[in-house]
Amino acid sequence: MRIAVIGATGMIGNHTARAAVARGHEVVVVHRRSSNLAALADLPFRSVVADLDDRDSLRAALAQVDAVVNCAAPYPVEPRPWQAETAASLARMENFYAACGPNLSKIVYVGGAIALRRDPDGKPGHEGLSYQERPRDPNPYLQAKWAMDAQALAKAKEGLPVLVGIPAMTFGEHDYGPTTGQLVVKVADGTLPGYVRGRRNVVYAGDAGRGLVMAVERGRAGERYLFTGTDATMDEIVASIADLADVPLPKVLPLGLARLVAKAQELRWRLGGPLPSVSATAIAVMSSGQFLSGAKARAELGYEPTLGLRETLARALTWFRAKGYVKAGVAA
Repeated sequence: MRIAVIGATGMIGNHTARAAVARGHEVVVVHRRSSNLAALADLPFRSVVADLDDRDSLRAALAQVDAVVNCAAPYPVEPRPWQAETAASLARMENFYAACGPNLSKIVYVGGAIALRRDPDGKPGHEGLSYQERPRDPNPYLQAKWAMDAQALAKAKEGLPVLVGIPAMTFGEHDYGPTTGQLVVKVADGTLPGYVRGRRNVVYAGDAGRGLVMAVERGRAGERYLFTGTDATMDEIVASIADLADVPLPKVLPLGLARLVAKAQELRWRLGGPLPSVSATAIAVMSSGQFLSGAKARAELGYEPTLGLRETLARALTWFRAKGYVKAGVAA
């Protein structure tokens, strides 16, 4: 199968492209003209220049493939009102769906577990959990991911072969942002002011990428699939990173205090200061999660994770050190 990967220069997209090649597919990397493809240089692929803001270029790129995985997900770093973040995200995705022609047998939108409401009984979250209306929390990341999830499912109802692939909290190589890897970097170099307690599920980026390719191969349109790894509390995740990096354990911040710190740092940024070290997105990722069930992807797709929590975090830390993101501490 010829599979297009949008966002292959990012962590999940890179691993998706690698998984597709490993599973015998032909990969087409759809990227902006300014993209650096060096991290993919060891892979066989064909590159096509297109932009999510340009429907014509996207339509031409996607006319040449059998399926597409859109890994170009927003991960807000600069503070913006949730309305602006959501509107921009939905507009780009509208361009994307409008460019998807009848030649495509599968369209995979890479969603986020934050878009799923928590299980009312406290059980691990699953694909069937949906907000009945827009979440009350105005966090820009939550609002954008919820809106794009609803958009994807609506497109499937309209007849497009869209499904939603949802990796859990993902760590691994090629996180150039960094995105979720900010947690690893900031704990390891001692710059994290504190963390917020919560429940998460951590998956290795290589497993997430493989799951997304399996969704192309076997997934059903109109469905969500969770690609999970290990259930873990934020206490366990942060303690594991600190132990691997041989650094002191950061302190715990109450959620309300963390939000106040983020607001103060956002104001400082707007006055010309540095980007917040405690961002609203990071707070949402740490506090808004839940343990997750991977039963559906296991049963329908045959997906199984290969790495546990410590191995996943160790691979991410090793990569960040090798790339110069982390200079403090000694690797375990």
